[in-house]
Amino acid sequence: MIVRILSDGQYWLDSEYLDRLNEIDNELVSIVASGTDDQFLHRFHQMISLVREHGREIPEDELAVSDLILPDPASHLEDIKRLFAGDGMIPG
Repeated sequence: MIVRILSDGQYWLDSEYLDRLNEIDNELVSIVASGTDDQFLHRFHQMISLVREHGREIPEDELAVSDLILPDPASHLEDIKRLFAGDGMIPG
């Protein structure tokens, strides 16, 4: 799966990490519904870290279609939280 982190770049993330990425996505959806901003930021940064640590960065000069686009970690908290309302970022 190719994951883009806005303002950061694209990463190829092996399928072995997709379940954990989806778990974090589901946790974020739950936190948006009933959690605190601190809980949300902690999990969101875990998601970003998972992609950065386990993903293989795709060179900027290589064109690739992103399967998932994550918001810029420096974005306003309320803007990020809106993306995780409902079903979350990852379909299914």
